[in-house]
Amino acid sequence: MKNYFSKSKDEIFKEFQVTEDGLTTAEAQERIKKYGKNQLNEDEKVSNLVVFLSQFKDFLVIILIIASIISAVSGNIESTIVILTVIVINAILGTIQHIKAEESINSLKNLSSPKTKVLRDGEKRELSSEEIVPGDIIFIEAGDLVPVDGRVIDSFSLLVNESSLTGESEGIEKKSDVIVADNLALGDQKNMIFSGSLVSYGRGVVLVTSTGMNTELGKIAKLLKDTKEKTTPLQVSLDNFGKKLSIGIIVLCGLIFMINLFHGVNVLDSLMFAVALAVAAIPEALSSIVTIVLAIGTQKLSKENAIIKNLKSVEALGCVGVICSDKTGTLTQNKMTVKKVYVNGRVLEENGLDSKRETENLVLKESILCNDATNEVGDPTEIALINLAENYNFNYKELKERYPRISEIPFDSDRKLMSTVHKIDGKIVMFTKGALDSLLPRVNSIMHGNEIREINANDKKEIENINTIFAETGLRVLTYAYKILDSEKEISLEDETGYIFVALIGMIDPPRLESKEAVEKCILAGIKPVMITGDHKVTARTIAKEIGIYRDGDNVLEGIDVEKMSDEELREKVAQTSVYARVSPEHKIRIVTAWQSLGKICAMTGDGVNDAPALKRADIGIAMGITGTEVSKDAASMILADDNFSTIVKAITTGRNIYANIKNSIRFLLSGNTAAILAVIYASFAGLPVIFAPVHLLFINLLTDSLPAIAIGMEPSQGEVLKDKPRDPKEPILTQGLSMRILGEGFLIATCVIIGFYFGFGSMKDALKGSTMAFAVLCLARLFHGFNCRGNSSIFGLGLMSNPFSLIAFGIGFVLLNGVLMLTSLHSIFEVAPLGTNDLILIYVLAFIPTLIIQVLKYTKYRR
Repeated sequence: MKNYFSKSKDEIFKEFQVTEDGLTTAEAQERIKKYGKNQLNEDEKVSNLVVFLSQFKDFLVIILIIASIISAVSGNIESTIVILTVIVINAILGTIQHIKAEESINSLKNLSSPKTKVLRDGEKRELSSEEIVPGDIIFIEAGDLVPVDGRVIDSFSLLVNESSLTGESEGIEKKSDVIVADNLALGDQKNMIFSGSLVSYGRGVVLVTSTGMNTELGKIAKLLKDTKEKTTPLQVSLDNFGKKLSIGIIVLCGLIFMINLFHGVNVLDSLMFAVALAVAAIPEALSSIVTIVLAIGTQKLSKENAIIKNLKSVEALGCVGVICSDKTGTLTQNKMTVKKVYVNGRVLEENGLDSKRETENLVLKESILCNDATNEVGDPTEIALINLAENYNFNYKELKERYPRISEIPFDSDRKLMSTVHKIDGKIVMFTKGALDSLLPRVNSIMHGNEIREINANDKKEIENINTIFAETGLRVLTYAYKILDSEKEISLEDETGYIFVALIGMIDPPRLESKEAVEKCILAGIKPVMITGDHKVTARTIAKEIGIYRDGDNVLEGIDVEKMSDEELREKVAQTSVYARVSPEHKIRIVTAWQSLGKICAMTGDGVNDAPALKRADIGIAMGITGTEVSKDAASMILADDNFSTIVKAITTGRNIYANIKNSIRFLLSGNTAAILAVIYASFAGLPVIFAPVHLLFINLLTDSLPAIAIGMEPSQGEVLKDKPRDPKEPILTQGLSMRILGEGFLIATCVIIGFYFGFGSMKDALKGSTMAFAVLCLARLFHGFNCRGNSSIFGLGLMSNPFSLIAFGIGFVLLNGVLMLTSLHSIFEVAPLGTNDLILIYVLAFIPTLIIQVLKYTKYRR
């Protein structure tokens, strides 16, 4: 962007080839052709059909489709229908999960004011904001939403709130003077206004310098468009797992196919055997179960005021290592509050005043009377002063009515003063408040208790020292003074002298009450909290130190420092830096990216338009639900309904527990599938008939396995998960320890399944009965195994009733299995043989043996 803030009014007019009569209609039309309309570009949206079709790209899905075709060719239509049904259901769930309305750009568009007052053809007109072009002269006033970027050419007490763009909570006094500088942060460009900000006071005349995508708001829109969302650790783990599993299945199925051909089995039967193995190996319901478990976690989080937009973000919360938090409105209350008052030679806390003392009573009166705000609307600084007085039972309306304003001189940035005149107890009193450097030279007396005496050098030195102390602790300081006038009159600038000093008022946007505790919990959980704000360095460090983010020895960097650093230099600095001040949206993205390059899972919180690109770039973008702009909510993957930083800690706890549950669900599914694979491989090498029909394995994987896996996903939190360090995002789901566990448990179950097959196969070589016994033992053993996979402890340590869903899932699976075995009408569909009572008892005993062994081992190891 050109440094328009450093150009004079004449230079700006010359550069944009415009006169003080504004552009002509013809000139405006030409510029629309050149610059385009004052609106933000919109991306083309991917159709729902394309999203749906993309779900079939997964290699596991392709294998299942091939399996269904082979089943159809071999005449096994039932298996084909079941497999294809599973595939379509998973695709529908995936489509629902992945289609998210990309409304960030639309929300940014909505920040444009629909109508704007423009000078065209020498006349003042009201036009649609889309028709504004660079070089136009526009008029803004209190309440207007600024539709463009522009250079202020006239200011009449113009105060603009830019918090959604810069993160700075205080209103910015805008002026038309040239600023001599090479580079300035947006918040320091006092003679510029920016699209998306709000005029909170006064009025101004502005020459438009940028419109549409060329505005600062447009740059954020472009950042949003260019910023790619990070895949979550779970997505990465599942993708890697899927690829490895796919390769393993292909190799294994090919090997079994060749072995069967070697044993003299015909090609079609060999293919069916390979299909049986593929179906046994693929956890068909895994995707659906992970989605359901995440959805259940999402519901739980919503009850805790954390609304999740992207399901997989729930799990990613569990391995967050860094939280980059915006200050204003996130860690702080987004409202100015008086913290210190220097009066009668003493520094008092905001609740330490005594309204019965004359000087302190005068402070409270001046806080209301020399003030343009109401207790709800106005500049945050002035609202804070009214709140101070009302805390001492000074009624805003009553005081205004009793002592009406006789005359005034509004605040402006040149004098840095505001003065009002009132008649109080028969005296004409002129109150003035403003910056110390402007007001102290105009003071010749000081009020101390009931005494008013001449101010001396020591008094001034002490006042200046207190002002410095206040400023160094991040407080914004106002000076109070007054004088008695001889008569009622319209005051002028010449009257602003000969004052009596009353007080210094120090205020700040204070931290949220819960922020300190939340930060402590983050540190306990091994998570580094980082403050990123558009506010001033001293203020940011003060707040960060108060809530525990900043510690002695930490770095505090400003946006200009970040600007000068290369990506490598920033990467070296981020670990030791806990506070960033005066930053732009681009800086926020670079900071988040630097943390990610160090292998950290990074969460970013914020509420403003300026936070949106970084929210989208972060692994977890967290927006404020109450104070947050629509843009930040759209860009985020999680929204805090209560704007409470501590809710993030609850969400992280839930996220860690959900990941543990998902891992246990995967353990349950894969150990059962491993048992089926081992049984099929054994049958192949032993030259036995097909031990399972594909429909057996689909029945287990989709019906009897799904419910226990979901129940495991609903397991309540075990232990204090916040005391653990964040999970390494590079750690695969299948660690070596988990893989060995899955293999061991699968071997136990497979052994009992093969024993069951031999009992059914018997001396009569009854392949159908042998297959039925093997299927029944595998199905029931996996149902029992659901209790083993609830956690590390034995069932006695976990508590049988602590997760009633596991009992319900077992009961439903048990009923379904026995229905298939006992209802003759289902025998042909599920390819099972009739069984006697002794067969059923044997099935129950064999199925229970693996769980008995596993539970004894758990109890021995954990003693619970």
